[in-house]
Order: sequence, then structure tokens, then C-alpha cells
Amino acid sequence: MTIRIVEQTFEPWSLLADYERFELAENIGKYGAAAVFVGSMRDFNLGDGVIGMTLHHYPGMTEKQLAAILVDANSRWALLDTLVIHRVGEVQPGDTLVLVAAWAEHRGDAFDASRYIMEALKSRAPFWKRETLAAGQSRWVEKNSDGYKV
Repeated sequence: MTIRIVEQTFEPWSLLADYERFELAENIGKYGAAAVFVGSMRDFNLGDGVIGMTLHHYPGMTEKQLAAILVDANSRWALLDTLVIHRVGEVQPGDTLVLVAAWAEHRGDAFDASRYIMEALKSRAPFWKRETLAAGQSRWVEKNSDGYKV
């Protein structure tokens, strides 16, 4: 179970490959599935153009809440490992915001846990987004989930 909050841009696929190569080395052959979600910033929201965004978090509390989400996921599904990397700070359209990965013996556990972790993160972890609109204004993002029930 690994959680990273980062302020710099990151390349999710190379980080994922490195994680599997180095952190999961002792589990090679034990997992049959890895479910991965990568979220990136769009250049639109609520019908408006968006040129940038600032992601804020509550240091310490954010990691604690993410850890609780991962512990909960591990109690619901038979997981071998989980990884969450989340961006904070100034971001631009196209930047990767979040990487969620779950490894399990079987795909059902990996898929279900990955979705659960992502949706719980969106609805429970203390992150706040402030968008800069193409028209020059800025606004806080109020709705942070698509309604999926966790």
C-alpha cells in the first residue's frame, strides 16, 4: 500500500512500470490482474473553457484519509497491493492528476477495488480544486464525483 502526494508533473505509465519492477518484485507470479485508473485535467468543465487549476490539500490529513480508504479496500477485496499518486499545486490541461492501481490474484477484485478507491478518493479525501477559466474568472469546483456510490 503506497500513497504519494506530489507537486510536480508525473508520467503515470513509467511510474507504474517502476513500481511493478521494484516494489512488487516479490509478488511476481502471485497477481493475475492489475486494474489502473489514470485521471488527467480537462480543458473544460460545466460548459466553460478551463486554462488551469490549483489543487489544494490538507497535508497529513489527506494521506491519513487515503490510507483509510486503502485499508477499507483491502478489507473488501483480496488485494496484493495498491498504489495512489495524486497531484497538488498548479496544473494545466492534459497534466496527469491521479494514478490509482490495484493488484490482485483475479480481475474482479482488482477492477472493483480500483473503482472503489478512485470514487472514495473523490468523495472523501480532502482535496480542493480552484479552476482558472478561459474567460478570466476563477471558481472552486463544488461537485467532485459522478455520483457513484462507495
